[in-house]
Amino acid sequence: MSRQYFPPTPEDIAAMLERCGVGSLDDLYADVPAELRLKGDYDILPRMSEDEVRKFFKALAGENSRLTCFAGGGFYDHYAPAVIDYITSRSEFLTAYTPYQPEISQGTLQYIFEYQSMMASLTGLEVSNASMYDGTTALAEAMLMAVAHAKKRNRVLVSKTLNPIYRKVLYTYARYHGVIVDNIPEKDGVTDLVKMEKMLADGGVAAVILPTPNYFGILEDYTGVADTVHAAKALLIMTAPASALGAIKSPGEWGADIAAGEAQSLGMPLGFGGPYLGYLCCTKALMRKLPGRIVGATTDASGQRVFVLTLQAREQHIRRDKATSNICSNQGLMALYVAVYLSLMGPDGLREVNEISCEKAHYLAKRLEETGAMELKYPDKPFLNEFVMKWKLDTERFDNYALDNLGGIFPGLILDDNEIMICVTERRSLDEIDAYIERVREIIDAPVANVEI
Repeated sequence: MSRQYFPPTPEDIAAMLERCGVGSLDDLYADVPAELRLKGDYDILPRMSEDEVRKFFKALAGENSRLTCFAGGGFYDHYAPAVIDYITSRSEFLTAYTPYQPEISQGTLQYIFEYQSMMASLTGLEVSNASMYDGTTALAEAMLMAVAHAKKRNRVLVSKTLNPIYRKVLYTYARYHGVIVDNIPEKDGVTDLVKMEKMLADGGVAAVILPTPNYFGILEDYTGVADTVHAAKALLIMTAPASALGAIKSPGEWGADIAAGEAQSLGMPLGFGGPYLGYLCCTKALMRKLPGRIVGATTDASGQRVFVLTLQAREQHIRRDKATSNICSNQGLMALYVAVYLSLMGPDGLREVNEISCEKAHYLAKRLEETGAMELKYPDKPFLNEFVMKWKLDTERFDNYALDNLGGIFPGLILDDNEIMICVTERRSLDEIDAYIERVREIIDAPVANVEI
């Protein structure tokens, strides 16, 4: 049985205290005011054996409701090959931290380098950092990059079709960095590009932020947008769920200067909200503005290929007052996870994941429309694997249907009184999709007062 961690023994504690030059734990914490110290024992369960602990947590986990997930909204239930857990749980990866000493960190540096290489390829841009905390903070850091590059311009235009979670984090960052965020209006589910041009013409714009697909799942057409943005001397920032970039036009192909977003869709479990990973890539011209670590390849004195942290003057551990960011790192384990996932799936596998998801999403949308109770909100807009449906019956019946699960099914995210956003990934079987449709039909036929969820 694997035992990866052991608590310190009394002898261990005594040795550490001696090294610190103190005689007891009370002496160690003498600087903490007495009124702030915990008096009495911790309110925890009595001691248990290892076997009892395992049974306890197994029973606790069993209380979770495991629903068939048809929700997305920026976080997706994708398949992950089982071998990922095996590789990432190896001791040399599990406890690895910052690789400041390249002589003893070649393994860590190499997987970060591979992660960067694959993310640069996926986004179509030249440089990637060694990952960020999550997608929202990665996009916020991209915004600050653009403002720092623009120097005297501090206005950023953000499409209203961007995920509301991302927009909230952008507002928070902007408030404390003197950045003005203006929203580009949405028209029929997509960015109003005519209004965007008028807003650019007003001047002072450092960057424009656009999503692909957007929050409603729509694949927007950004033909010519990069030229328009660059003509106004602004940068184009694009965000996308990382998995989708295996099938759709990349930010680099659209002419974006920076790509930032969430990489959870690259096989990471939803995990009740994390841990996740933010990716941040840019053109070579912006490399010195890029927060976080960058690993480069070079050769040692013997001519062998080796890996090192590069451009470290950008980092706060070198020049804190000149730091490009104060939150610019991610658990390296998550970057390793993505690197393993992408190396296993490859371009063909990632494309297949998206093709299967797309096919099943369109199948579900069509079948739901056939019930007569629902219709696509944006029927003429292309989508990948996520779409918005309008419920055509009374609101009370819709609330009974949508705000709870459909007999073990998590049906999607509520957007409005009669709108629900549904997502289908490759993990959803046809049986699960048909069960969703059948449950909707049952609710249509049931009297409102007798609807049972």
